[in-house]
Amino acid sequence: MAAVQSSSIPPSNVEYGGDEISALVLDPGYSSTRAGFAGEDVPKSVIPSFYGITSGPPSEQNYLFGDSSIHNALSHHEIHNPMSRDGTVEDWDTATKLWEYAITSRLTNRKPTNPTNNGLNDDNETKAELDVDMDGVEEEEKTLEDNPLLMTETGWNTGKQREKSIEVAMESWGVPAFWLGRSGVLAAFAGGKASALVIDVGSANTSITPVHDGLILKKGVMRSPLAGNFVSQQLRLLFSTAQPPIPLTPHYLISSKTPVDAGAPPQATYKTFKPPRPDSFRRLEEERVLTEFKESVVQVWQGPGRLSSGAQGTTNEEVVKSWPGRPFEMPDGWNQVFGAERFRAAEGMFDVKMALSDASNPPPSPAQALPALVQASLSGVDVDIRPLLLSNVIVTGGTSLLYGFTDRLNSELTSMFPGPRVRLTAAGNTAERRFGAWIGGSILASLGSFHQMWISKKEYEEHGANIVEKRCK
Repeated sequence: MAAVQSSSIPPSNVEYGGDEISALVLDPGYSSTRAGFAGEDVPKSVIPSFYGITSGPPSEQNYLFGDSSIHNALSHHEIHNPMSRDGTVEDWDTATKLWEYAITSRLTNRKPTNPTNNGLNDDNETKAELDVDMDGVEEEEKTLEDNPLLMTETGWNTGKQREKSIEVAMESWGVPAFWLGRSGVLAAFAGGKASALVIDVGSANTSITPVHDGLILKKGVMRSPLAGNFVSQQLRLLFSTAQPPIPLTPHYLISSKTPVDAGAPPQATYKTFKPPRPDSFRRLEEERVLTEFKESVVQVWQGPGRLSSGAQGTTNEEVVKSWPGRPFEMPDGWNQVFGAERFRAAEGMFDVKMALSDASNPPPSPAQALPALVQASLSGVDVDIRPLLLSNVIVTGGTSLLYGFTDRLNSELTSMFPGPRVRLTAAGNTAERRFGAWIGGSILASLGSFHQMWISKKEYEEHGANIVEKRCK
């Protein structure tokens, strides 16, 4: 009987120049971090980029990584994120720990510890007999010394950030080879395109990346904060301004609940915590509820036209009021059938006049809307290749999975560019849409012909960190 390959053991061939590569692919983002072996369909390790840290002096602080740890309602448990909202790294020390956890928790085994301290040899006599010198082993054996690493980055990443990435990989982890790939290019590869207009709608950013023959056209790279977090904030405003206000109570505060009629006040027994859990923890847990709401209720007006426009003296918002609603139940039992209001949360991504705002959430600028971003991106590239890009539009990112999003985008692009043929490609598989850049990296790093592209440890030692600027265009 053939032995089953464990998901935590890389392929046996560690020659990164061969066809079967044990290379790792790491795709860090604001909401989640994805890691896995090259050549596989989806990343085996997907963890939140948010992490918990216990309060106290630095020497006594504990870092909490992964879903099972950060969602525990601990008393002194602040939630942070090493990534900034523009998709670049803000806290390199913690980001390194987080990424290492993403890789070692599911993909590779941690290096062996000193056998005198591993719990298997407890009596002093045995310890004395162990003729093992483990001094300096930690310095000699690095986390990923057997695995080449392909890492993704945003299209607007700075040179300093790029150099820091290869420093971490080579010096902290000891990888034998490294490559840094632009997420837009990799998403295009995942869609089978060497030239494409990649529209990536993630958690913190929506980005437009024109790719031509496998290279990004930097003048055409555009980004906007109107993405998943923006939709969440729109929902918070929608709930708080409703009459009566809609309660947003996270799961961890609910002890038990009684079914109630639609729109009736909740009848639940609530848990009390002393001291109260930090605001950052509550916001993280509220975001989980909002994510459920976005996945099951929120809908994008599919077109033609916009939600605020219409024909014969009526608006499309009036039209959708006659459509069947979508029910949703909050963790405390409050429930309602959502009608036209479910279209408002995402409409601001396309039509900023429809965005909800208040004193702490100013309305977005017209230039941040998705149609304006695409227009600005294409204006930044050569006029001769615009038809090629419009006929190869790739849509990726988790927020693009909102119901009706791709239909609306196609409607907007077709009305903006009536001349050229607009062809939009969006993977129907949820995983392929969420992990587009990772899948592109997995395809690229598993190609035998890619081995000449890797930056080897020797080249890094000869040329320094700035080699990444010369080699990874």
